[in-house]
Amino acid sequence: MSALSQESTAIWAAIAAVFILAGMVKGVIGLGLPTLSMALLAVWMSPAAAAALLIVPTLVTNVWQLQPWRGLGRLARRLGGMQLGIVAGTLVGAWLFGAPDGAGARVALGIALVAYAAWLLLAPPLALDARHEPWLGPLVGAVTGGITAMTGVFVIPAVVYLQALSLPRDALIQAMGLSFTTSTLALALALAGRDSYSTPLLGASLAMLLPALAGMAFGQWMRVRMPLPVFRRCFLAGLALLGVYMVARELMR
Repeated sequence: MSALSQESTAIWAAIAAVFILAGMVKGVIGLGLPTLSMALLAVWMSPAAAAALLIVPTLVTNVWQLQPWRGLGRLARRLGGMQLGIVAGTLVGAWLFGAPDGAGARVALGIALVAYAAWLLLAPPLALDARHEPWLGPLVGAVTGGITAMTGVFVIPAVVYLQALSLPRDALIQAMGLSFTTSTLALALALAGRDSYSTPLLGASLAMLLPALAGMAFGQWMRVRMPLPVFRRCFLAGLALLGVYMVARELMR
């Protein structure tokens, strides 16, 4: 095997390992696959390429998270305004800012990771009056879409908003799956529109589905065998440190 092919094999092995780890985290706590994979991959590749790679694994695992299908229609109607906001915000953000690329995108991604982890670790839970959902849902969706277009991460402020709805645990996981699915499809459309989603990247994204599913299955097995609050805190603290590293590295160049 040539040195070039050995290097290529090592890179793809590292990418597969990232998706195994990210899938495991999602299997344990119900989220984290796109966030963690985007954060780790963007350390050594462009954020746009990292975002393109996560499309297929994220889409499939989020559709899996939509189960059980019973009650999904009612939940989708309740969150419909938010989903429309996500699509609009992502497409408008991609049009204004382009694909997430370069030092600016890495800094934005790092800041988003720190903000996301800090909020979930430190902020008290919020409770939202249902009267505000008709206007706040689309607004949160639009802001989430804009951040998605700039960073490839679609958890802020969507997860905070969904948690504030005081949904039952299973409905909350399903709601996150719905919003993440919408964000994934909108991001794929935005990347395709900016010529950032080529056929080779689509094939590579498809190839990463198996590692992601394997990691997710292992994470679901681990869920009943480990203290979830400790795992969640360690995951969020790790994300925050990774975000600080990404920002510091770009600012010190």
